[in-house]
Amino acid sequence: MRKTGLPTLEDYANEHEARGEARGEAKSVLLVLEARGVPVSDGVRERISACMDLDQLERWVKRATSVEAAEELFI
Repeated sequence: MRKTGLPTLEDYANEHEARGEARGEAKSVLLVLEARGVPVSDGVRERISACMDLDQLERWVKRATSVEAAEELFI
């Protein structure tokens, strides 16, 4: 099949799947911080929620298990 340069249904599906996965990872970061009693400012919450980089989100999930302040995720 020839590509027309226009997005296909598969392109849209892949994009939405990636967004959904990123939202789930961001939620995991926030849940770990919440479970540990680490306060999360609105700015930190927005930065985490806006991130679409799955590798970065995975690093933040791991860091969330040990940081004392949510801002330490970004160091």
